[in-house]
Amino acid sequence: MRLFRSLPFWFIVICLGFAWWAGREGQLIFVVERISLDPAEVEKIKEREAVAVFVDAENSVLWAYRDSAPESRPSLETEYVRTTDADGAVYYYQLTLLHHRGIWSLFPAFVTIVLCFLLREPLSALLGGIVTGALVMGRYDVTGAVLIPGLGSSGAALVILLYLCFLGGLLGIWSRNGAALAFAQWVTKHFVRGPKTAKVAAWTLGVCFFQGGTISTLLVGTTVKPVADAEKISHEELAYIVDSTASPIAILLPFNAWPFYVQGLIFVGGVSVLATEASRVSFFFGTIPLSFYAILAVAFTFLLSIDRLPFISSTFRAAIRRAREDGKLDRPGSTPLQTRRTDEVNIPKHYQPVAWEFIIPLALIVGIAIGTMIATGTPNVLWAFGAALTFAFLSSRMRGLTLRDLVQGFTSGLQNVVYGAVILLLAVVIGGLIRESGGGLFLVELLGESLPHAVIPLFLFVLTLIIAFSTGTSWGTFAVTFPLAMPLAWAIAVNSGVDHPVLFLQLCFVAVLNGSVFGDQCSPISDTTVLSSLATGCDLMDHVRTQIVPCSFAALFAVIGWTLLALFVV
Repeated sequence: MRLFRSLPFWFIVICLGFAWWAGREGQLIFVVERISLDPAEVEKIKEREAVAVFVDAENSVLWAYRDSAPESRPSLETEYVRTTDADGAVYYYQLTLLHHRGIWSLFPAFVTIVLCFLLREPLSALLGGIVTGALVMGRYDVTGAVLIPGLGSSGAALVILLYLCFLGGLLGIWSRNGAALAFAQWVTKHFVRGPKTAKVAAWTLGVCFFQGGTISTLLVGTTVKPVADAEKISHEELAYIVDSTASPIAILLPFNAWPFYVQGLIFVGGVSVLATEASRVSFFFGTIPLSFYAILAVAFTFLLSIDRLPFISSTFRAAIRRAREDGKLDRPGSTPLQTRRTDEVNIPKHYQPVAWEFIIPLALIVGIAIGTMIATGTPNVLWAFGAALTFAFLSSRMRGLTLRDLVQGFTSGLQNVVYGAVILLLAVVIGGLIRESGGGLFLVELLGESLPHAVIPLFLFVLTLIIAFSTGTSWGTFAVTFPLAMPLAWAIAVNSGVDHPVLFLQLCFVAVLNGSVFGDQCSPISDTTVLSSLATGCDLMDHVRTQIVPCSFAALFAVIGWTLLALFVV
């Protein structure tokens, strides 16, 4: 009976009813998109097609609808058109028939966001959005018509291979051979000489473990904590350093699963820099210098490590003074989370962990990714992780780990990332649904000519930080926001006549990326926030209250930077 008195239950029931009605009664609204082609693109099209593909405008089916929506579906969906002006100049265009469902195109995203607020749990919210989107599109076989095609996409395959298999397997082997723990202990043993060096050691380890997430927070926090406690470093300080060198580092050193997941969400038709998977990954790497929030978050934690950070609250200063002067590492009356023990790493008794078994795979990941980026223009992170996993497996086997030990480590690593992988796979599916239903196209028609371009980065940053703060997940926020934000950003760039539309698109991209990370990092229900408190033995809300001020200053400076670029450079 409690279920029937639940607000989320009735919200889902009502939304499913509306979605079913929209799928039966809603109308498709057709739009013809016109894309100008430069001479190089014209030649590529002519070489690719066996017949003359360019038709004169007067013989075109779609040309008549370039400025007005057709009432019914035209007979063609794509045309290449040639026009000639009064001076005899020839222009070439690609015309593409697109469609959306009006306000109902945004309904799956709306349902997902509201469910995130109500349920505070991303998996259920994503599933609710997927079912709603399927009904809006009239696909009642959610498994066969939505989930299977979505999970059969290249984006889903990349998540399974890179995040689940390569990354999960590598973390599992490191937990079995103790390499990451040995490296962390080596750093703390040979580097720590006082409170500042203890904090700098934690910061350095956070930078080195650039995969982000649980491996960074748990390993850095639990390894440095005994040394930091001995040096009278408050648990609020350590938790902030651990948390701010997790996700922010993952987008600044993205030799991980992040760009491969995000690239599947940011395709925009007619935008050459987002045309292929490789170009979208390169686009991600090209935006790193613009990730102002992440850069400042990492820089601020370093300044805190050397006692030079001015942007902290009086509560944070009191915590630092309390620990140094009185030796009280936690606020009186606080409820510190229990710290997970580092000896839970399952190392066989006969095996001696060594730091180089962590350093060499890490060097392979970075070296191969950078090397392939220099050689081909796109970092091949799959090769990098494949080589690192292979080396870790072979070196551990040659040093005495049995095949059974390695397989158990590999499978346990997969088990530890299964929940995250499921969320990512569902995020890929709902991102595809939002894109296919025309949500971005409708948003472009609604806002594309009404919003000043300079406020768009701020608008997207605030929107994503609210969603991420409410859900505790940055990757789930990406899935809902990117398919809507990228088409809107490109349309505003074109309609506003900015001088550098690609740069403007990059600014909007990093606003979504950094806003999601900021909201996730400061959310009390985020896994990284909880794990940072857990690994350092800090009270959860003390950690949230103390870190939110320096994080907010970093966010403020980042937004100012993006707005100034949008005003005076773009």
